[in-house]
Amino acid sequence: MFGVYFGEFSAEICNESFTDEKTTRAIEKEAKEKGIWGLGKKTKITKTGNSIAVRIPKEIANFLKLKVGNEAYIHPDKNKIIIEPG
Repeated sequence: MFGVYFGEFSAEICNESFTDEKTTRAIEKEAKEKGIWGLGKKTKITKTGNSIAVRIPKEIANFLKLKVGNEAYIHPDKNKIIIEPG
């Protein structure tokens, strides 16, 4: 989840992976302990000057250790925008 390794868990695989309730709870517990549970957020695209801007929620900025003034590399990847901390 978000590039963080949780370990190995049992799952049934058939085009997608499925876990039982006990395994799902164990994965959720690991995600919460690692501080990444709920990091996926919606955000608004705003206008700033002649450009548009995407606001990065505080929880994601903290997780990635982003600070005002840091550089980042932004590029398209098919139908996604990738922002990599510099």
